[in-house]
Amino acid sequence: MSAVFSEIELPGPHAVPVKSSRQPSRAAFWEAATIAVDSIWSHKMRSILTLVGIIIGVASVVTVGGAIEGLGTYVTTRLTSTFGSNTFMVSRIARQHVSEEEWEKLSKRKRLNADDMRAIEERCADCEALSTNLRWRDDAKFGNRTFYDASINGVTSDLPRLQQLDIHEGRFLSSFDVDHARPIAVIGADIREEFFASVEPLGKEIKIGGDSFFVIGVEKRNGTFFGQSLDNTIYIPYTTFLKKYGSRQSISVKIKSPSAEAMQSTQDEVRLIMRSRHKLRPKEEDDFDILASTTIQENIGQFTGAIAAVVTPITLISLVVGGIVIMNIMLVTVTERTREIGLRKSVGARRKDILLQFLVESSLLASFGGLFGLLLAYAISFTIRSTTPIPMDITAGYILLALVASGGIGLLFGIYPAYKAAKLDPIVALSRE
Repeated sequence: MSAVFSEIELPGPHAVPVKSSRQPSRAAFWEAATIAVDSIWSHKMRSILTLVGIIIGVASVVTVGGAIEGLGTYVTTRLTSTFGSNTFMVSRIARQHVSEEEWEKLSKRKRLNADDMRAIEERCADCEALSTNLRWRDDAKFGNRTFYDASINGVTSDLPRLQQLDIHEGRFLSSFDVDHARPIAVIGADIREEFFASVEPLGKEIKIGGDSFFVIGVEKRNGTFFGQSLDNTIYIPYTTFLKKYGSRQSISVKIKSPSAEAMQSTQDEVRLIMRSRHKLRPKEEDDFDILASTTIQENIGQFTGAIAAVVTPITLISLVVGGIVIMNIMLVTVTERTREIGLRKSVGARRKDILLQFLVESSLLASFGGLFGLLLAYAISFTIRSTTPIPMDITAGYILLALVASGGIGLLFGIYPAYKAAKLDPIVALSRE
């Protein structure tokens, strides 16, 4: 009980001095925290059951936040590796979410062709590298084995400079291969595994849509993107691609600028070249689109931000439920400790001291719940990351949000019980059994 009561002045010459009721705020807070910890520790099971709501709420907020951030990081990383940094694409139509009327207008645009790409290559001083972005789906065969629906990409020799592309065996396409439209191919890891699991693939002849191609390289395994394999690709010279699948189709051109700072000026240079080739007047709109990698990343950020804005408040509702539980328990605690409150008031404790005591106790309860919820979220995230392909990235922002929200809810829902305790009349409180 000595931890609860202020020291009482004893009669006689050896009296112990009473603590001033005007003790410093830091000392008052420390005393309130000591009493709160003692109360929580004295009722372990009740405290644990009280914390369950907060623990679940915090774990939900942090785990969901980790999944959202992980999704954003995962998509950005994959797009950076496949689209490249400091790159942009020139295409006949590259914009998204267009209306029917706008689509009808865009579909009348002039096709982009290989001559457009060569003009950019010859006249653009700031373009470090460029490649076509031609794609087709076709079956590949080797002997009596067939790889269905392979992704056939018609590219230039610059592609490894535009995006992350690691060759595990052999080499990539050269300028000579592209200029002479050679029937050669660089295959993905899935195709290598299907056709050449136990033999050397380099120099072997495979069939793509009935035409023969010689394997000169194997790409390093890339894994999957949202469950879709990134290792079913076959790279061939774009000149060979156009001969095989038709030269009248519109092409897209991927271009790399020297730096992020030079991105806009490089785009402007390419825009002038394209407008000149298409003979557009000064007031006429572009009849092509330019899409930068940074624009895609910004769209991803907006998308994940929108998800977070919708999902996070929903998960925070569980914290409110936990706060209601804390308020109920604190009301019970006030009832149980009525006599203690009366004794404290009778020896000089002020209303604000009692108020502080119960506010600190409810805040500590919620904060402990926040800490344990955070540990639970880390355990869940680790398990998900270890057993599934789902990425998890718990950031400091979500950690701070969870801890501040849990402590704040403890403080908020502890106000009424604390106020009820603070306004108790000491005489009435001491008369209760």
